[in-house]
Amino acid sequence: MGSYKYTVRACYIGYITQGIIVNFAPLLFLTFQSAFGLSMEQLTALITLNFLVQFTVDLLSAGVVDKIGYRPCMVAAHICAVVGLVGLAFFPSIMPPFAGLLTATVIYAVGGGLLEVMVSPIVEACPSDDKSAAMSILHSFYCWGVVAVVLISTLLFRILGIENWRWVACMWAVIPACNAVLFTKVPIAPIVSEGRGMTVRELLKTKLFWILFMLMVCSGAAELAVGQWASAFAESGLKVSKTVGDLAGPCLFAVCMGVGRVFYAKFSERIDLEKYITGCGVLCILSYIIAIVPLGPVVNLIGCGICGVAVAMVWPGMLSVAAARCPTGGTAMFALLALGGDIGCTSGPTVVGLVSGLFDDDLKIGFLAAIVFPLLLIAGMRMLKKQDKTA
Repeated sequence: MGSYKYTVRACYIGYITQGIIVNFAPLLFLTFQSAFGLSMEQLTALITLNFLVQFTVDLLSAGVVDKIGYRPCMVAAHICAVVGLVGLAFFPSIMPPFAGLLTATVIYAVGGGLLEVMVSPIVEACPSDDKSAAMSILHSFYCWGVVAVVLISTLLFRILGIENWRWVACMWAVIPACNAVLFTKVPIAPIVSEGRGMTVRELLKTKLFWILFMLMVCSGAAELAVGQWASAFAESGLKVSKTVGDLAGPCLFAVCMGVGRVFYAKFSERIDLEKYITGCGVLCILSYIIAIVPLGPVVNLIGCGICGVAVAMVWPGMLSVAAARCPTGGTAMFALLALGGDIGCTSGPTVVGLVSGLFDDDLKIGFLAAIVFPLLLIAGMRMLKKQDKTA
């Protein structure tokens, strides 16, 4: 397969796989609770472990991926996703259930961490007339993956019965299995075109890197502060079932985010990316305000949808900005920026949850506190502009 279009398509499937890894197991938490007698603390541990493993992989990848090579690492990432998803179905039957779920989570989280580090630089390295548009389309496939996982899984649970969830897990494992084979064939362009990429130590000594790192933290936090709480927000505000809440909350958010990324890709040639990201920060603040104003739950939910559009280009856009401003950053830069994004993905929902808990579980107060993240994003973009003037 000599054409890089197949490489890009394989990367699209890689991000769909990431959407499966992050979002499938949480759909089964109530089932795990009733079938295996798990507590809320144990279910929370599954989420925490997933992110902790991905943090660790992000950090270790900075010095490992270049030595091993992108192709074997990409194949390994997909194999981990396959084993983890199949393990989710069968490990709880061959070992203590909670230990089985933990083992499966660790395995597919390793795959997810590797995908997060490698997919973006592979696409960035592919020949393209507009790399920021290519990055935007790439990241939209994570959104479509989320929507597909929620909609198709919910449909299959209704048709097959929730007791047959193990077969649904195995069905989702087919996607990374096929993509693992695809990544043995597609061409992969050099990640750093000339000379070697920067080392972790070199990056850590660079002021530009720390600005970019802070911006990635804010990107992840602004995105998931609302994204992770969208279902609970829809359920509590609209007084609907969990199924409807999942569709009205996370699905609405993911669809709006995907549409935002496709919109940017279509009009990217006319748009200044850095100004656009700053505008996204402003729109994100506005969306949080709409989500908390006392104008009724439907209006508040529309605010969540607008937030999906607002944060759509922040994460992929920052990766494109980083690649343009620091072209020799290489794998180490993308790995550390992925780590920063994951720190944000954890801190954003945590801030919302903790602040909401202090005010009688009022998620609107939690969203109000989360405005700090887009504010810091706007401030960080101004710092980039100031660095241009002093350079």
